[in-house]
Amino acid sequence: MTVADIQTPAPAAATADIKTPLKLKVPVSLTAAFALLGLLLLLAPRHGDAIFNLDPNSSQKIPVVLGDLPIPADATIVVCMVVLALLAAWSWVATVLRRKAGAWVPVLFGVLGVFVFVTWAAAGASGKVPVVGLLSGALSLAVPLVFGALGGIIGERVGVVNVAIEAQFLLGAFMAAITASITHNPYVGLIGAMIGGMLVAFVLAAFAIKYLVEQVIIGVVLNGLVLGLTSFLYQIVLVPNAPALNTPAQFGNLKIPLLGDIPVIGPVLFNQPFIVYLMYIVVPFVAFSLYRTRWGLRVRAVGEYPRAADTVGINVNRVRFTNVVLAGAIAGVGGAYFTLASVPLFTQNMTNGLGFIALAAVIFGRWDPMRATFAALLFGFAQNLQNTFSALQSPVPKEFLLMLPYVVTLIAVAGFVGRIKGPAASGKPYIKG
Repeated sequence: MTVADIQTPAPAAATADIKTPLKLKVPVSLTAAFALLGLLLLLAPRHGDAIFNLDPNSSQKIPVVLGDLPIPADATIVVCMVVLALLAAWSWVATVLRRKAGAWVPVLFGVLGVFVFVTWAAAGASGKVPVVGLLSGALSLAVPLVFGALGGIIGERVGVVNVAIEAQFLLGAFMAAITASITHNPYVGLIGAMIGGMLVAFVLAAFAIKYLVEQVIIGVVLNGLVLGLTSFLYQIVLVPNAPALNTPAQFGNLKIPLLGDIPVIGPVLFNQPFIVYLMYIVVPFVAFSLYRTRWGLRVRAVGEYPRAADTVGINVNRVRFTNVVLAGAIAGVGGAYFTLASVPLFTQNMTNGLGFIALAAVIFGRWDPMRATFAALLFGFAQNLQNTFSALQSPVPKEFLLMLPYVVTLIAVAGFVGRIKGPAASGKPYIKG
């Protein structure tokens, strides 16, 4: 027997026959969403015009007045449903052909689906859909989520799971209320909120990095601890001394000249409190720094390959500790929004679980600052829809409206994100040597 007689299978040929499994998550989700929306339209049809008001609050002086935009609901819904069906069909075709359908498909599907839902709810209603108010309210509700998501991204990118975003929100809001009340300066209150977020992050980092406590457990414990602590201090300190300690100075709306006069977009984006403009700066700055600077390279190296980072002279635990504290300061800014821009006082549990929605935005955004920002805007929009539908006296049950933000969160994370992997070393303590 010669060597030529020995037949060995060719690796290329063998691997060519192995087909990767079809990724059905997106097409199945789009098809299910289309079916549910179609079922709603068939079982509870509504007719007439849906009126969309394109102007801001009448108290605001604007050079261009657009007025109301009546839309025939029946024809609009039919056209949009045809487009939705085509998008779902294209996602199936692309999946079968093992091609990428494109990120624009679920995005466009979601935008059109929401438009159909709002048009259906407003059809024949006596009220109008306040477009500017709807978008502006969605942006306002998304601001703390964006800062919380940025804090969560930095924490997980560096290797520490930050489940304590809710605690950082709460203590940040509490510290902002006290410091802004004493100094009558919202900027000082903002610094106080950052300190509050850093205190929670310091405890999280100390237990997770130095004492190797399970990170998820310490995060849950911190959420309960800060909730109890702020509730106790609210009753003992703030309630008896409300005029002195719980009347924080507020960030008023700052209108940017010219940009604030753009119809629809201007009042939404360029007539906002200082913290919103700070968000416009922080999000691209963190995104750029994470991928284009030495700091970002170290953060990602420590979160992905800590042992390799250690071999080139990076102090892994020091980088983790400092960046977890930095992430807490950023999340604390989100807490400041509650008391310095949204509500002019601190109340018990005023964050109401939004820290966990911010954590969902981190996962939905795949640990990327820009994607997480869009996810936070989506959740903020879903939360603001309940206020709009209540004003329209829509047929949607009130209980469903209260569930809407969390339903959107579940659909987004389970339906469109699916099984993804975060930073390789996230949640794993590093022991040198």
